[in-house]
Amino acid sequence: MLANSALLKWPQPYVWFSTDPFARPVGDRNESRSGSNDPTQGRNAATFVDVTPFDAVKRRTMSGHGMAAETIVTARQCKTEYRFRAPMHLLAVFEEASRDEGESFVEGLPRSSLRALTRKITFVPAGHEYHEWHQPRALSRMIFFYLDPAKVDAIAGIGLANRSFTPRLFFENEALWDSALKLKRLIEGAAFEDQLYFDAMGLVLMHELIRLDRGAPVKDKTYIRGGLAPHQQRAVSSYVEEHLREPISIATLADLVDLSPFHFCRAFKKSFGVPPHRYHTGRRIERAKAMLAKQALSVTEIGLAVGFSETSSLSAAFRKATGLTPRGYRMSFA
Repeated sequence: MLANSALLKWPQPYVWFSTDPFARPVGDRNESRSGSNDPTQGRNAATFVDVTPFDAVKRRTMSGHGMAAETIVTARQCKTEYRFRAPMHLLAVFEEASRDEGESFVEGLPRSSLRALTRKITFVPAGHEYHEWHQPRALSRMIFFYLDPAKVDAIAGIGLANRSFTPRLFFENEALWDSALKLKRLIEGAAFEDQLYFDAMGLVLMHELIRLDRGAPVKDKTYIRGGLAPHQQRAVSSYVEEHLREPISIATLADLVDLSPFHFCRAFKKSFGVPPHRYHTGRRIERAKAMLAKQALSVTEIGLAVGFSETSSLSAAFRKATGLTPRGYRMSFA
């Protein structure tokens, strides 16, 4: 496994924030800018995920001892590609992301075209290829962590030659999720006095990654007696998000989790607190609220986009859920 820590040239410590990916602290801080987004340009440019087109996202980065982290916020909705292969581990946390089209690939795993990516996590071991592209459904927020394999192995108490981490694509883990969000808040604050805390939280993140790879028990979605199992909850919620504008039958959802429609409805309500139809409608309203806040589409267009064939149907459902009409809700953002 590629694990030469001498290749990792992150400033120690150094805080950086910019919307220009070419200004990132890759290699020496005095390294000249190539003026392109080609990861082969520059002595150590592959240290960070390469994004194409580069101006499709805004990036904010903080680095510490054995780890660098950056927040990625999409600046516009266009087809965006992410590529990475480097001698360090990559942990990608999708804080909020969904796509109308796209494909994700991590070397050693089958490709995935999953559309609802919020709260998903991907782990790319050092030396493995990572590539994905999104046609985003809405503006997205992600966090990328770059981990020095030598540092991770030292924490695990093992030699470099004896360790090979398992690649993972779109999994969920509450411990990693919580640590990632704490680190994200530090990056956004960008205060130099937070450097020690950043390094400490980086160690916690590495410990959680090691526990995950060793198969330690992890927190998952709550299982309620008589309800759906965690993996069944994920399957159903992902399907609803991916087919939000379409009619979804109880039989279709029940088949996803190998239950009869009768038992599925009972288990679903125990897990989600509402019947399947009301859950589906609620998710449509939440999507409509996000679209109304952007001021880009008409109420009629938004209604069609989330599965309401008539504006009156959207208005009735929206008022019932929020107490406001769609136009009234939009005006609150004016």
